Amino acid sequence: MGTRCTVLGAGSWGTALAVQLARQGHETLIWDRNPDRCDVINTTHVNPRYLTSVSLPESLVAVPDLETATRHAELLVTGVPSHALRDVMVDAAPFVGANTTICCATKGVENGTLDTMAEVLRETLPGHEDRITILSGPSFALELAKGLPTAVVIAGPDGPAHEAAEAFHGQTFRAYHTEDVVGVCIGGSLKNVMAIACGVSDGAGFGSNARAAIITRGLAEISRLAVAMGANPLTMMGLAGMGDLVLTCTGNLSRNRRVGLALGEGRTLQDILDELGEVAEGVTTAKSAYNLAKRVGVELPITEQVYKLLYEDKPVMNALLDLLGRERRAERD
Repeated sequence: MGTRCTVLGAGSWGTALAVQLARQGHETLIWDRNPDRCDVINTTHVNPRYLTSVSLPESLVAVPDLETATRHAELLVTGVPSHALRDVMVDAAPFVGANTTICCATKGVENGTLDTMAEVLRETLPGHEDRITILSGPSFALELAKGLPTAVVIAGPDGPAHEAAEAFHGQTFRAYHTEDVVGVCIGGSLKNVMAIACGVSDGAGFGSNARAAIITRGLAEISRLAVAMGANPLTMMGLAGMGDLVLTCTGNLSRNRRVGLALGEGRTLQDILDELGEVAEGVTTAKSAYNLAKRVGVELPITEQVYKLLYEDKPVMNALLDLLGRERRAERD
């Protein structure tokens, strides 16, 4: 017998996750606050705005009412952008069942509070802290929705993490589990910043050597921050660390890499985001990660330069020269 599942957010990522749950035979709802889009999804089995080339399972039902969507869920999955998560969960909180497992598939660090998504959920869902899990890993929404082979990791307390992983796992989709919530949160968030950096490098024509260096030193940065916050360093070698980082920094479906490519080619950020039409989480996370590193007391030189490119209009060549001009050090420092 399937699980009653709800995905909050009908963007590309939320839609892909809902498709996977419905494919596994679960009674799955997807919430979109726009009633017209819900009607189109329910009548045509196509999301009219995102992943429009994918036929959605006929069993997948879209609903515009947050209370209905939330009350339905034995497994409640968040697929909304990081900047919207707090408000959505405050509204949903009164309707979350006592035994509902929450699976956060939102990646990012909240601006202002500098909270991870796990911390946002703990604050907005009091009494449910021991039911919160985090999903991350190398998973482009389009490929997942098409049923191409994908592997993710779900972090959280043993029981809920197993429940969430078991619900998603099947066919061409593998779901692993871990207890390292902090590591999975930080890995899944900062990889988007590194993808912007790689895109900038490629767009400016700096070559393959530079891209490989950014990925490798980017992993060192992510690990430095994650470990300082209590993560297991081995998590950074796994799906939420190296796996997601490599995919997002090199894959052509990466929105954050596309933002970086356009910046490297000399376009303005606002023009890029207007054309993109979707959230590129790395733009928001660059600011929050830059401030989080200051608070924790760790050095993130690539993140710092991405922040200055995005928020201080620093020229690409100046950012490169500042990175290359840093004092030489041991690789493990």
